[in-house]
Amino acid sequence: MNATAVKFGYPSQVVREYGHWLVLLRPWQVTFGSLVLVCKDDVKSFGDISQEAASELKPVVADVERALKAVLNYEKINYLMLMMVDPDVHMHVIPRHSTPRTFGGLEFVDKNWPKPPDVYFALEVPEAIRAKLLAALKAEIG
Repeated sequence: MNATAVKFGYPSQVVREYGHWLVLLRPWQVTFGSLVLVCKDDVKSFGDISQEAASELKPVVADVERALKAVLNYEKINYLMLMMVDPDVHMHVIPRHSTPRTFGGLEFVDKNWPKPPDVYFALEVPEAIRAKLLAALKAEIG
């Protein structure tokens, strides 16, 4: 697996693995429910992904949005494809909400709403809650 996938928790943080994409629970939660989509193609530019990966991206995104909506009822969703530090094609999926979200008895706030997310910020999420979130997303995404 590519280094970007490993950095973002592969294989322990896999929500779902597709033919050309991985959906991972982001180790550092920008907002609660933040994910990373990592392309499994050995490419460093979005324009170089295979036609198969490009075609598969639409159903992957639809599955991700459906699962995040069911589990967290986000209001907006941000996709950030930065690739400044981690060169493999990937994008950060940041669910956004104007009001706090409660999960596992804890409240989580999107501190930058409605401004752009701060990808260097990490919510403090207890490991037990992360595990519950991962399980809930896995159950929804199929």
